[in-house]
Amino acid sequence: MPAPSVQELGQNRLLVDLDFRDTEGLIASYLLPETEGWTLLETGPETCHDALLRGIERAGVGAEEIRHVFVTHIHLDHAGGMGALVDALPRATFLAHSIGVPHMVDPTRLVASARRAWGATSDALWGSIGPVPADRIRGLDGGEVFPLKDGELRVLATPGHAKHHLAFFDTRIRGIFTGDGAGVRLADSSHLRPAVPPPDLDLDQLFASLETMRRTDPRLVLFSHFGPSPDGVVDLTRYRTIVEEWRDVALAAARERPEVDFVEQALREHDLPTYARASVRDRESLVSGYSLAAAGFLRYFETHALLSRDPR
Repeated sequence: MPAPSVQELGQNRLLVDLDFRDTEGLIASYLLPETEGWTLLETGPETCHDALLRGIERAGVGAEEIRHVFVTHIHLDHAGGMGALVDALPRATFLAHSIGVPHMVDPTRLVASARRAWGATSDALWGSIGPVPADRIRGLDGGEVFPLKDGELRVLATPGHAKHHLAFFDTRIRGIFTGDGAGVRLADSSHLRPAVPPPDLDLDQLFASLETMRRTDPRLVLFSHFGPSPDGVVDLTRYRTIVEEWRDVALAAARERPEVDFVEQALREHDLPTYARASVRDRESLVSGYSLAAAGFLRYFETHALLSRDPR
C-alpha cells in the first residue's frame, strides 16, 4: 500500500493526508518541528493508524522523534487513534482538552456515543478505540504555550462545536489550526460545510470562538478537513453567516416537524444550490453528514428552549 501524501506548508511544517475511507483529502494531520523533535497535531481515527505512521515515515520523521501529540478535540475522527499511538510513539506526551482527558484514559463512553451516532458502521469507520495511560496524557484549557522551532504553538479554547474543542496557533507561519471550529472546507472547493453535531453544540460559543481565532490575525487557516485555505481569515468571517443560515433553516423545519429526517432533508435542499460539483457534496458528507447536523441542531434548540413543548 503506498504511503499517504505529505504536503509542505512552509518553514518545515508538513501536512499528512490520512486517506480516511480510502479517500484523499478528508482528514489531515500536521507535523510541526520542535528544536529537538516534532509535534504531531491530530491523530485521526484508529482506522487511519497505519496510514498515519506511513505518512510520518514518508515525511522523514522517526517515531521516536515525536515528543508531543495534540488533538483539537476528542471526536473520533480527530482523536480516536490516540490510544493506538501510545506504543508506536514511545517518547510522546499526549495532550487534549482537560474535559476530554478522562475519556481518552477510559474511552468507554466515547465508544458508546459513537455507536449511538453511527450505528452498525461505527467500528468500521473508527476502529478499536484504545485507552491512553494516565501518565502519558496532559490536560489543556487554553492559554498554554509550547515551543516550536523558530516559534511557538499557542493553545486557544474554542468551544461551540464541542465544549472540549481547542484551536492551535503557530506563530512562525501565523497559521491557525481550526479542527472543526470553522467547519469543513475541502482542498479543491471553496464550499464551507457546517460541523454542528450533538451533543453539546453551542452556537453562541461557536461564534465567539470564531472571533477568538480571527483575532490571531492568521495568514493561514488550516482545516482538519482539509488543509490550508487560500481564503484565510475570510473563511472565519463567512462561516458564521453560513451557520446562521443553516440554523434558521433547521429551526423552521424543526418547528414544523421536530424529527431528524425532516430537518436533515431541509438542510440538504437548502445546501444543494451552493455546490458547483456534486462530488464535493458527497465527499464532505463522508466527514460531516446532514443527519448529524440535524441531530445537533435539534438538541441545541431543545436545550435552548427554541422549540415549544407539546402541550399534551
